[in-house]
Order: sequence, then structure tokens, then C-alpha cells
Amino acid sequence: MSGVIRYEAWLLMLSLATGGWLMLVYDTIRVFRLMIRHSAFAVGLEDFFYWIGAGVVTFNLLYQQNDGGLRAYVIGGVLGGMILYDRLISRIFFKGLKKLGKKFTIKSGKSTRNVTGKEQTEKVGD
Repeated sequence: MSGVIRYEAWLLMLSLATGGWLMLVYDTIRVFRLMIRHSAFAVGLEDFFYWIGAGVVTFNLLYQQNDGGLRAYVIGGVLGGMILYDRLISRIFFKGLKKLGKKFTIKSGKSTRNVTGKEQTEKVGD
């Protein structure tokens, strides 16, 4: 096998791993959101910074491994890695993180009234 083809295959594997790693980070953010209640603005801000970071990581991958040359299969590999992680690993990993997160959840009882006027207590993380 040619050295060039070997390098391209390695770059594709690296891009798949990068996509999986990015989704692992996002799962961690999701667990953090379950542990501490966030407003819609805070969630949007977290997502904004996550995607800025994901773009920087992907650009860094292209810059360091391919001298900044844009390769469609690398971008596709990152997206493919994200999809593979989501379909194969995320559910198992997220359940584990969620169980771990429940041990560290900030519990705050918030009194609300339901439609019938009876007082209820909501617990964050349940």
C-alpha cells in the first residue's frame, strides 16, 4: 500500500476519532445541564461556545495534519465520528454519566402551584 494512501486512511481515522471526542464533550455538557438548571439563554451560550470550540478543533486537525488544506473527507469523517458515537456509544455513556451526575446534583426545592391550585415541590435533576 502506498504511503500516501496509508496517510489518508490514518487521517480519516483521526477525523472519526475527533468527531467521537467532540460528541463525548457534548455529552458531558448535557450531564452538566441536568445537574444544574440552566436558562434558555445559558444553554444557547454554552452551545455557541461548544460549536466555536468544535470548529477550532476541526481547523486545528486540518492545519496540523494537512497543512491547512481543506479535505471534504476529513470534515465528513468528523461528522461521521459524531454520528457513530451518537448511535453506538452515547446512550450507554450518557446513562453512566447521568447516574454519576445524580450523586452531585444540586437539589433545590422550588415551590410551584399546579392547575388545581395545590402546591407542588419540584426537584432539579429528577
